[in-house]
Amino acid sequence: MRKFLNITVFTILGLVLLVVILQFHINRSSRNLIFKNANELKPAYVGIVLGASVRPDKSLSPILQDRVDKAYELYHKGIIKKFLLSGDHGQEDYDEVNAMRRYLNNKGVSNEDIFLDHAGFDTYDSMFRAREIFQVENAIVITQKFHLPRAIYVGKKMGLELQGFIADNREYPGNAHFTRREWLANIKAWLELNIEKSPTYSGKIIPITGNSNPSHDNKLN
Repeated sequence: MRKFLNITVFTILGLVLLVVILQFHINRSSRNLIFKNANELKPAYVGIVLGASVRPDKSLSPILQDRVDKAYELYHKGIIKKFLLSGDHGQEDYDEVNAMRRYLNNKGVSNEDIFLDHAGFDTYDSMFRAREIFQVENAIVITQKFHLPRAIYVGKKMGLELQGFIADNREYPGNAHFTRREWLANIKAWLELNIEKSPTYSGKIIPITGNSNPSHDNKLN
C-alpha cells in the first residue's frame, strides 16, 4: 500500500512539474510575438480568428465578439487584408464560422475578404488547416491573452510565421478557469505536436490568396 502511495505521489508531482515546465516554455517562446497595440504589429496578409462559443440565437459570445472586433480593427487599419475565421461547425445547428461572417458582413466586410474554416475544432486543428488547407505562411492570430501563447506556440511548431494580437476588451466571467484550463491544454498541444496528429478533417486546398467562395458553404472543407 505504501509503495502504491509513493508511486501515486511521484506521478502527481511529475505531472505538476510537466505542467509548470510547459507553461514556462510556451510563454517564453511566444512572449515577444504577442502585442496589445495594433500599431506594433507588422502587416500580414491574413488574420486568423479562433472560434469560441456562439449563443443559441446565433449571436457571438463576448469572448468571440471581442476577437472579431479586434480582427476588424486590423482590417480597417490595413494591417490585414483577409480574414480566416476558424471554428466549430461540426453540427448543422451549431455554427461559429458563419456567425462570425455575418457579424463582419454587418460591419461592411465583403465575403470576398472572408475565408471560413468550418473544421477548426481546436487550436491544433485551426493551425494545421491554416497551413495545409488554406496555404497560410504568415498571419496575425487574434484571440484572448490567456489563449495566445499556446496558439502561437502550436503555429510556430508547424512552421507558420505568426504574431499575436490580444483581443481582451473586458473582464470575462470564468477568466481564472480559462487560465487554469490552459495548463492542461498545453499538455494536449505538446502531445499532438509530438505525435504529429492529423486534424479531425482534412479536405481540398483553398488558398488564402485565391477565391474565398469555395469556403462559403455548409460542408467541412
